Amino acid sequence: MEKFLNDIALEFREYYEWLVQLTPRVMIALPVMVISWLLARQIRRFSDGRLKRQMEDPLLAEFLAAMIRVVVIIAGMLLSFKLLGMSGAVASILAGAGISAFIIGFALRDIGENFLAGILMAFKRPFRVGDFVETGPIRGEVVALSIRDTQLKTPDGKDVYIPNAAIIKNPLINYTIDGFLRFDFALTLPEGSDYAVMAGAIEHAASGVNGVLKKQRRPSVNISGIASGKLEVTVSYWIDTFTTKGSTEKIKSDVLLAVHGALQAVQKAE
Repeated sequence: MEKFLNDIALEFREYYEWLVQLTPRVMIALPVMVISWLLARQIRRFSDGRLKRQMEDPLLAEFLAAMIRVVVIIAGMLLSFKLLGMSGAVASILAGAGISAFIIGFALRDIGENFLAGILMAFKRPFRVGDFVETGPIRGEVVALSIRDTQLKTPDGKDVYIPNAAIIKNPLINYTIDGFLRFDFALTLPEGSDYAVMAGAIEHAASGVNGVLKKQRRPSVNISGIASGKLEVTVSYWIDTFTTKGSTEKIKSDVLLAVHGALQAVQKAE
């Protein structure tokens, strides 16, 4: 019994000595981890603002800033492990990273796929924040790009989060990447009307609407068909999404009202 108690006391002494040796390391390593986390957050904020001022694409700037934050946090964790005397554990973790990556990658292949797609889109830059895009059945304005998904705001106000891999795999239409967006609508001219006069009135009315381009890409009227002796025309006009402040729906409504009023004025004059 006495030997048993002595063995227990010896074990407690060994644990006590180990704890005494470990405590200073913990007191150093723990602040290092906290400081690295706080430093990573501040560096992310600084680099995000700095990169956005120097780069045209805020999506890529946000992505790079997030990557810098991750690198700083990982570096702080590795330094903390080293201070704790766990260099061997770090080496084992790095050595087993290949197998772990394979297992985790297989289990979470969808997340990994979206992560890689996010990296590709961040550097390829198929769209920017504020661009109006269409992918599959979804159309909307780009609000944000994260590592996993892309957030779109649809015209009816819905927020849609699309996995990045789905965007990479499907065709993507960017309506506003160059700033110019064209709208068309069909119109049937009254029977026996003078096409030249009507077309001129339509073009002049559309050009007078605020937000419609008047010089670079003027409104146009083109004959698209003839039905029962009446001319069917397509009216086209352009807007600059970089400078236009009003909504496209409001501009479209104003153009239709202006054209309708111009046609009525021509008919009365005849």
